[in-house]
Amino acid sequence: MTRVLMVTGDFVEDYENMVPFQALLAMGYEVDAVCPDRVAGEVIPTSIHDFEGDQTYTEKRGHNFQLNADFEGVNSSDYDALYIPGGRAPEYLRLNPKVLELVRGFFSANKPVASICHGPQILSAAGVLEGRTVSAYPACEPEMRQSGAEYVCLAVDQAVTDGNLVTAPAWPAHPAMLKQFVALF
Repeated sequence: MTRVLMVTGDFVEDYENMVPFQALLAMGYEVDAVCPDRVAGEVIPTSIHDFEGDQTYTEKRGHNFQLNADFEGVNSSDYDALYIPGGRAPEYLRLNPKVLELVRGFFSANKPVASICHGPQILSAAGVLEGRTVSAYPACEPEMRQSGAEYVCLAVDQAVTDGNLVTAPAWPAHPAMLKQFVALF
């Protein structure tokens, strides 16, 4: 059975966390959702980001999401793929050395990785984007380019695959992103 590690955290984007988590489970994959300094059974708060005609997205409080695995002791060698959702969580998760070590482990083993919206900020901090073609939420474009990636501005419902990496700009891209991600399994 394919095992997917999902690294998530407080104020992750609700849809980008819950929809892929449930979809991957429904497709028969095992998904462990973890958060630094948290254990299985604890909950994290989420945020709902929407596009309502303003110059940026709006943010509202989302659902609580229950973690199903412990962060402590997680190792990239125990998983077949990595998924990193967006929202606010990547802002602080990218400061965690263990999170960055996990990301590097997936890339050095050439395992499938998917990340959406602000999630690629973690990939940038891990130093794994040099020479890659990536997408992300448009506000992340400067950071993607500074990390040596070729940033592509996609329609909000599209995703791009470069080798073992699938990235997308926001939650409307779930169908495209998930289709491309599981094709790498």
